[in-house]
Amino acid sequence: MRTPLSWLADRYSLGARSVRAAALGSVVASIAIIVTGGIVRVTGSGLGCTDWPMCTGETLAPTAEMGVHGAIEFGNRLLTGALCAVVGWVIITARLQKRPMPAVLRGGWAQFWIVVLNAVVGGVTVWMRLSPYIVAAHFLAATLLLTAAVYTWHAASADPDAEGSADTQDGSGGDDRSVARVGSLSAALVAVTALLLVVGTLATGSGPHAGDSSDVARMPFNWTAVTVIHGVLAGAVLVLAGVLFSALPKEGFGAARRKTAAFLAVLLGQGLVGLVQSLTALPALLVMLHLLGSALVWTGVLQVHFTVKRARSGHSGPLSGAPLPRARGTATHA
Repeated sequence: MRTPLSWLADRYSLGARSVRAAALGSVVASIAIIVTGGIVRVTGSGLGCTDWPMCTGETLAPTAEMGVHGAIEFGNRLLTGALCAVVGWVIITARLQKRPMPAVLRGGWAQFWIVVLNAVVGGVTVWMRLSPYIVAAHFLAATLLLTAAVYTWHAASADPDAEGSADTQDGSGGDDRSVARVGSLSAALVAVTALLLVVGTLATGSGPHAGDSSDVARMPFNWTAVTVIHGVLAGAVLVLAGVLFSALPKEGFGAARRKTAAFLAVLLGQGLVGLVQSLTALPALLVMLHLLGSALVWTGVLQVHFTVKRARSGHSGPLSGAPLPRARGTATHA
């Protein structure tokens, strides 16, 4: 079956640099949607628009009477439209490559459907009057989008013709046992970091920033206890990252070592922000910085994991292993 994209692909082609730039743009946009969601929450603008998909029962956009809260909430909704455009460009650039890039194309379509999912969860968040559990699901859906974006970016950068896409060594540094060990450590690092993010949503749901100035229910957890658990998990992530860095062979894993070192730096900065905000009654600016840090930490740990996986595969081509699920009836014919 012919589609507009297949018609374009027969007539036009784009270079690999274009798809890498588009994929990086989707990562930046995914991080931006997480940060702006945090701005909505700490400014008490979560119900700035009282309905969804319309801002009110009668108007699509906020009215002057709704003030700055309506503008902030509506601005976050508009950013979703911009995100759709960025993801659409990823799909188009991947489809218009001379050499097929199926992993990038699948990643682009996965992002598209996750954007749709996140928009629906955002609507449910408004309908449920900022239920802390739905707010947490909204954040986790945004994190899922970031996961797909980082995967797509990494897959685009894994193109063999890309400059500096990976180390050129044969990946044979270390014996099979040490290579298997770094794979296990990398997977464990992702798992514990994911748990850290989930517990972070519990700390948020138990904390004072409810997202609106009205009486919004909070999660029935002891905020101090949840914060301590969150800190312990952060320490575990730090230790795991340090052990992984020490275990990575220098030969064949140079890119993985660099990204693990960068991840350690981001993690230490995030930990410092988290500690200061906990000791200073959660000021809004530090809360937003911590939210930005959480997105950077998740981006970093995925980069570490994917780079370790590529190095273990012994080549600089596309990621080995199972790809992201193919969107039904869409990616196949794109």
